[in-house]
Amino acid sequence: MKLSHFNFELPKELLAEYPAENRDESKLMVVHRDTGKIEHRMFKDLIDYFDEGDVMVLNNTKVFPARLYGNKEKTGARIEVFLLRELNEEQRLWDVLVDPARKIRIGNKLYFGDDETLVAEVIDNTTSRGRTLRFLYDGSYTDFRRKLKELGETPLPKYIKRDVEAEDEKRYQTIYAKHEGAVAAPTAGLHFSKHLLKRLEIKGIDFAEVTLHVGLGTFNPVEVEDLSKHKMDSEELIIDEKATDIVNTAKLNKRKVCAVGTTAMRALESAVSSQQTLNTFEGWTNKFVFPPYDFSIANAMVTNFHLPKSTLLMMVSAFMGHDLMKKAYKEAILEQYKFYSYGDAMLIL
Repeated sequence: MKLSHFNFELPKELLAEYPAENRDESKLMVVHRDTGKIEHRMFKDLIDYFDEGDVMVLNNTKVFPARLYGNKEKTGARIEVFLLRELNEEQRLWDVLVDPARKIRIGNKLYFGDDETLVAEVIDNTTSRGRTLRFLYDGSYTDFRRKLKELGETPLPKYIKRDVEAEDEKRYQTIYAKHEGAVAAPTAGLHFSKHLLKRLEIKGIDFAEVTLHVGLGTFNPVEVEDLSKHKMDSEELIIDEKATDIVNTAKLNKRKVCAVGTTAMRALESAVSSQQTLNTFEGWTNKFVFPPYDFSIANAMVTNFHLPKSTLLMMVSAFMGHDLMKKAYKEAILEQYKFYSYGDAMLIL
């Protein structure tokens, strides 16, 4: 399939600027792959589609406040620094994106915070917007990380034009987030409330937790018409023995295995054994799932509504079938579902 197959007109007013008032009261579209039937429910109705012994695979990555604002030495120009990944703990080296990039060259220094106790020096250019920074800070590594957190803000996607609010710190994080390392939330999981998780648990649904630290590469635009030429950025992935046991037991018993989000699905498909079971994994994945593709582990999926031409939409299309995806998205626009990070959800069965 080609990039142009994933284009559609998305009205701007359907891009969600704010989350639903209550996590589990966003809208839920339920799509049945076997019949093509589409239902319109609320997210908390998700429980009606699962039974004892079914499994939900959750990505327990935790978003860290990756967006900082500093001032350039001498000129005082305000520069946005987006922390991508730590390269070296001892030397305090980080891969970052800077904006505006044209002003930032090797050797420049950036000062952060009112007291300017945190300073960074640009030591390399990696891409047009990418830089490697060495942070200079008089204090322990723990104090340094605390300072980064203190100065950073929740990295809401750029399409959200409003200022970051205090509530975003909670809402742009799943309630089961544990391991810090993501620069974007695994957004399908944002719809789960503590109450809904408890109800699912009481009903006998099992949870398998994986950790895939979402990077900005997930949202990089695809710039080639031939999808096989697109390269995904690598993201760190950990799947432990407990998760593999839960998932493989459910598969053996022919239960539902539901990937909560494209990141959970990507994690599962990155660690498939030759027997089509789930393996433990610790490393990096650059798995790109696009049609046609045979999925090995999950037979159900929860996901948000994605942007045109995005790799996330391509994965959804591969899972539910391209024609059914087009039909569902057409109906979502007609029914005024909200799209993207703070948007509504879809359950694909």
